[in-house]
Amino acid sequence: MADTARFEQAREDVQTLNKKPGNDDLLFLYAHYKQGSQGDVSGKRPGMLDMVGRAKYDAWARLKGMSADDAMQKYIDKVEALLKTHK
Repeated sequence: MADTARFEQAREDVQTLNKKPGNDDLLFLYAHYKQGSQGDVSGKRPGMLDMVGRAKYDAWARLKGMSADDAMQKYIDKVEALLKTHK
């Protein structure tokens, strides 16, 4: 079971990275943070002209059904990996 305190600490730690992660990593972080904190995707998919919004929405939508604990743990693991390579 993922620890909410560790999840929030990972959210703070990711802000300390010296190098910006690649787009795939950023989408992974966004989607898993949203799934862990808010559950399944909600709202309408952004329009064609909002490519960043669509990519974020789609990444989150792919996690539909994943438990909050699983999403939090995957987020924590990804942040820990990025801290080793992007500091």
